[in-house]
Amino acid sequence: MKRFRRHGHDSQRDKLKQELYQFNKTVEHGFPHQPSALGYSPDLDLLAIGTRSGAIKLYGAPGVEFMGLHDENATVTQVHFLPHQLELVTLLDDNSLHMWTLRAHQGVSELLEVGRFTLTGPPGAPPSVTRVTTVLAHSSGELLLLGTEGGHVFVVEVPGFRELEERNISVEDVQARIPEEYAPRRNLECVEALQEKPLNPRQVLIGYGRGLMVLWDLDRQCAIQYFLGTQLESVWWMEDGEHILSSHSDGSYCSWSTTDGDVQSQPEKQDTPYGSFPCKAISKVLQFPTKQGPPFLILSGGMPRASYGDRHCISVIHSKTHIALDFTSRIIDFFVIREGEQHTGDPSALVVLVEEELVVVDLQTEGWPVIQMPYLVPLHCSAITCSHHVSSIPLKLWERILAAGDLQNTHYSNKPWPINGGQNLAPEPPQRDLLLTGHEDGTVRFWDASGVCLYPMYKLSTAGVFHTDADPNDNLNQGAEGEWPPFRKVGCFDPYSDDPRLGIQKIHLCKYSGYLTVAGTAGQILVLELNDEMAEQVVSATVVDLLQGQDGFRWKGHARLDVQEEPVSFPPGFQPFALVQCQPPAVVTAIALHSEWKLVAFGTSHGFGIYDYQQKNVALARCTLNPSDQLAMEGPLSRVKSIKKSLRQSFRRIRRSRVSMRKHQTTNAAKLQEINARLEAEALQEMELAPVQRRIEARSSDDSFTGLVRTLYFADSFITDSAHNTPSLWAGTNGGAVFAYMLRLPPVERRMDDPVTAHQAKEIQLMHRAPVVGLVVLDGRGVPLPEPLEVAHDLARSPDMLASHHLLVISEEQFKLFTLPKVSTKTKLKLTAIDGSRVRRVGVALFGSSRVEDYGENSLVVLTNQGELHVISLPAIKMQVHHPCIRREDVSGIASCVFTKHGQGFYLISPSEFERFSLSARWLVEPRSLVELPDKSTLDPSKARLRDDGRGYDGRGVRGVSDNDNSARHVMEHALLNDEKVLQEIQKSLEGDGGQMGHGDNNIKIPQANILSNGDHCFYTAHQ
Repeated sequence: MKRFRRHGHDSQRDKLKQELYQFNKTVEHGFPHQPSALGYSPDLDLLAIGTRSGAIKLYGAPGVEFMGLHDENATVTQVHFLPHQLELVTLLDDNSLHMWTLRAHQGVSELLEVGRFTLTGPPGAPPSVTRVTTVLAHSSGELLLLGTEGGHVFVVEVPGFRELEERNISVEDVQARIPEEYAPRRNLECVEALQEKPLNPRQVLIGYGRGLMVLWDLDRQCAIQYFLGTQLESVWWMEDGEHILSSHSDGSYCSWSTTDGDVQSQPEKQDTPYGSFPCKAISKVLQFPTKQGPPFLILSGGMPRASYGDRHCISVIHSKTHIALDFTSRIIDFFVIREGEQHTGDPSALVVLVEEELVVVDLQTEGWPVIQMPYLVPLHCSAITCSHHVSSIPLKLWERILAAGDLQNTHYSNKPWPINGGQNLAPEPPQRDLLLTGHEDGTVRFWDASGVCLYPMYKLSTAGVFHTDADPNDNLNQGAEGEWPPFRKVGCFDPYSDDPRLGIQKIHLCKYSGYLTVAGTAGQILVLELNDEMAEQVVSATVVDLLQGQDGFRWKGHARLDVQEEPVSFPPGFQPFALVQCQPPAVVTAIALHSEWKLVAFGTSHGFGIYDYQQKNVALARCTLNPSDQLAMEGPLSRVKSIKKSLRQSFRRIRRSRVSMRKHQTTNAAKLQEINARLEAEALQEMELAPVQRRIEARSSDDSFTGLVRTLYFADSFITDSAHNTPSLWAGTNGGAVFAYMLRLPPVERRMDDPVTAHQAKEIQLMHRAPVVGLVVLDGRGVPLPEPLEVAHDLARSPDMLASHHLLVISEEQFKLFTLPKVSTKTKLKLTAIDGSRVRRVGVALFGSSRVEDYGENSLVVLTNQGELHVISLPAIKMQVHHPCIRREDVSGIASCVFTKHGQGFYLISPSEFERFSLSARWLVEPRSLVELPDKSTLDPSKARLRDDGRGYDGRGVRGVSDNDNSARHVMEHALLNDEKVLQEIQKSLEGDGGQMGHGDNNIKIPQANILSNGDHCFYTAHQ
């Protein structure tokens, strides 16, 4: 018999759902995976990074971030900002050019693609004729010069991408005038460099691969000078416009003068910085003058091939100081930021993009220290192994962590972050949130996750407690005295772990007491407390035998870590005072910390235990091993798999390129059909009252790892009778078993004398034996029990102890609610998604209403192995919303997901990036930024415009695609804004009367207007 819905109630609930739940992918934290191109706009003070997956990311002041994604899954090879404009051009390895603009919409800038273009050569021409190798964005902002593999230079008008064929520079035109002495090298090869001449934008230097450099006049369409060098890598104009630097494949660089004749076969000066032995190519060379003293010379590469050919170096030479900055990964590109409003002063910072990080070097402070990053920090300095999020950190704890972190940052420069373009319009975070990441090298890093920028606060290292192969006296940052080349290690990316057993697997921080528990790969559990002073102490290990004397088992995995027997000096911050060592030393799979009871629970594949860190003794050890479970004795690092497996996984992670699903509007027909099919399936589910639930098959008790402990949970609830609540520990295993232990805690005055005891009170075996991944106790109001000390700090209501409590058991396949203390089933919910769905991550979150400030609901947030997010109501256990979030093939991304207490979450989209998402309609952290042209660039008379007749370009022609309805108005605006007289009149009126225009009482004030180009037409915007 069919049941019918009550439509009034459903519509009211649907409206409430919209006020509570809203799914968004908001921001990507960390360092872009596989960067491939670097760009910088001095006018906008913005940094751009392109990646091999086709993403383009812009960064300015902290919090100012933009991301775009090319439809083509191709590598971004070059990024160029158009001078004095809000546009940039990207070149992909499929030879396509793309125009992007920062367009303001409702007071916030958006990065939009507004055009694309591919060079087309004459019919029958080989691909090399139009294969772009270098791009020059002309200072007029109206032209792109494209050098190609075939040696041609094409001139393209922007933003409309119209090729000006009459202005192209063919390789035949250059070859026809090559001097006789250069005749043997008439094959010029590709165009390696295009550089505009300072003080004369009508002249461009063209550098060819075989070494020929030609100074070309764009107006007269002819060569002015020739410079005959060796195999060319890069060129650089000196500021005076009279000297050129060129770098070459033999490790040398040369200086040429433009005043010494039409043809030069010998440079004024030639130097090989690293000696007479064969050297690698100098791929890029820059030189900047200083107001007082010698110039800065900066070059990449050039190392002696035999001895240091594998080093990734940038050399900085200034006066008598010469340093070779040694990076741990391949250099992509670099640029220099200069002082002054016009960016023409002394060099202030060197910005280097390498494959695994961005490094900014302070060139004005003695010693050239590194400037600390406010964003783009490489999360994967050592591979991330786990993560833990803590919401609403108390101010005192926050300040103490910051103070400990500041003591670790004394080697950084005191200079502020030098890239500050745009305005961060995002509201201040309402609370202080921490994200803790555990790493393969035994470190735990603390990140400020309150806002758009994931800022590093503090780093904890656990390696000092143990004997490792690392030498603490090693100083990797300094080269030996008198060493040549004068290497200096820079950057923090170090993927190699001294010992894979140090890897952090579980983290739990109590924000009220300041206690921290971290557990590792070799069965070690450290309990730490926050100390503002340095301390020296011995950390002794308490060994817990989880096998409990069971015969017939022999551990075949790695050995336990050896603990330091002498006192260890610990810096201010989190310092270990207790260590638990599980035997066998298997990976710790679950931990729970109750700082009010001073207890830590821990679990492995062999069992679980309770450690009393106040008395420093073991209160419980329980073996959960199945007699048939031999795999549990193998260990993850057995059979010499440790380093091999670690490296193999690292390389797999490096090769795997994931691109975020957000901001990517697919036009693929197959994907469109898939989305439509999903919508139809959802509509069918809405129509049916009792969904057809997937059949759950019972699993055999002989399955491997059935004794592995998946979750641990402390609760003060009714476990023996309904009249007396007692402390308890609940443990869930991989075999669908739940164990409940009643804990007897001594009174406060006897806490140090009487032991904590644990007695088994309950055992539940789920019929389908699916792994138990979560346990939650709900009080009499159906609300999850508060965290330890949360009520004591007046941050949560006391739990309702009058009505009956309930235990929610979350297995991989269903959600089951039991009454307490009888443990009888009250209700259950099975996953009804696609066949094969399994719960992978679960968390409890409070969802606040976006309309009513004091209304909220506690819900369960679930991530499945299909990459889908589900929100389930408590205590009714009903599905509320579900959204696809992560690709089902992205197993490591699903495994890395962590939820917050307010309906947000993080997961790794690459080894170096977290994607942040939100399911809450009220709490949302996303970038909101505005980028405007600086006032000085409304008009720059010094930049001459190029005209088709040789006297300057008058702006006629196609400037982009304009809307049909507004085409006449756009053409008129375009014509007006390209007439210099009109521009000068506008400028005078704005400067003269402060922008006041009016008639009678209808005065309109225009505060300092800017002339912007959005790719379609020009318009005015006003700085408010």
